[in-house]
Amino acid sequence: MEMNDKDTLTIVEHIKNFARRHSLFVLAYGTGCGAIEVPPTMTSRYDAERFGIVGRATPRQADVLLITGYLSVKTLKRVIRTYEQMQNPKYVIGFGSCTINGGMYWDSYNTIKVLDQYMPVDVYINGCMPRPESVISGFIKLQQLIKAGKADGWKKYQENLDWYRTNQKKVIKNWNMPDYNW
Repeated sequence: MEMNDKDTLTIVEHIKNFARRHSLFVLAYGTGCGAIEVPPTMTSRYDAERFGIVGRATPRQADVLLITGYLSVKTLKRVIRTYEQMQNPKYVIGFGSCTINGGMYWDSYNTIKVLDQYMPVDVYINGCMPRPESVISGFIKLQQLIKAGKADGWKKYQENLDWYRTNQKKVIKNWNMPDYNW
């Protein structure tokens, strides 16, 4: 049986996705009260490291951006900057109801309501505040998406950069961030 180039690429992608899903380096961007649930997730009781989930200190070292709470317009600007500094492939997990619909701050003029209007979100973890079990469940969902090759928000961001930039500039009035040209 002879293999063609397509089979070889499929095998290589499968191996890459296997390695990616078992070594998720996380940058937790604690923007709200949900950040209090991240440390217990990493401790020995829940032991997120058994799933290959490890914290990192800088965007250049991270694969996953964990946004844990509400985002104000000012914070959104920094989160976008952090996301754009990460290496590809990169994934985003929206943590808590605040990233989905603004949560208890839904009627605030300065709160971002739907995060995926401004940057791609691969997995949302619902709840206010999600327990460590839910956080691990969200990471397992992300691992399943990576295995299936469906965690491709970073590609969508590059392909639809103009749409994301338009949405970002609607809420960030003093835009002085670099305009990338991938």
